[in-house]
Amino acid sequence: MFHRNELIRFQHCDPAGIVFYPRYVEMINATVEDWFDSIGLGFADIHGRLNTAIPAVSLAVDFRAPSRIGETLVFMLTVERIGTTSVGLRIEARHRDELRFTSRLTLVHTSKEDYRPRPWPDRFRDAMACEEAQSNSSKSA
Repeated sequence: MFHRNELIRFQHCDPAGIVFYPRYVEMINATVEDWFDSIGLGFADIHGRLNTAIPAVSLAVDFRAPSRIGETLVFMLTVERIGTTSVGLRIEARHRDELRFTSRLTLVHTSKEDYRPRPWPDRFRDAMACEEAQSNSSKSA
C-alpha cells in the first residue's frame, strides 16, 4: 500500500473552515501522481516522452468526516484491479485513526495520438502488479 501525507492548508479550505471538496480531488490526483513516481513511472515521462496519458474515466468519493486547516491527512493507495488498458485504485484519507474519505477511481492508458485506450506496456503492468500483490498480501496478513 502506498502512503503519502498532505498538510491541510488555508488554500484547501472554504469559508466554513473545512476542506472544500474539489480540493480532495486534487489531493487524490497528487496521490496517484506520487504513486506512479514511486513505481518508476513518472508523469513527466508518461505524458511527455512516451506521448501517452492516463486519464481518470471513473471517480467516486465517499466523504465520512470534515478535515480542517492544520491537520495532516495520510493518503493510502491500493491497487484493486489491473485490466488490459485500465487500473482500478482505492484511495483512503485518514487523520490519525479517523477515516475522512474513501475513493475509487479507474485510470485508462491512452495514446495521445488518438486518445484511444492502449494495453499497458509490460513495464507498467509489472510495476502495478507488484503493488497489487503487496496490497493483497497485506490484506491477508
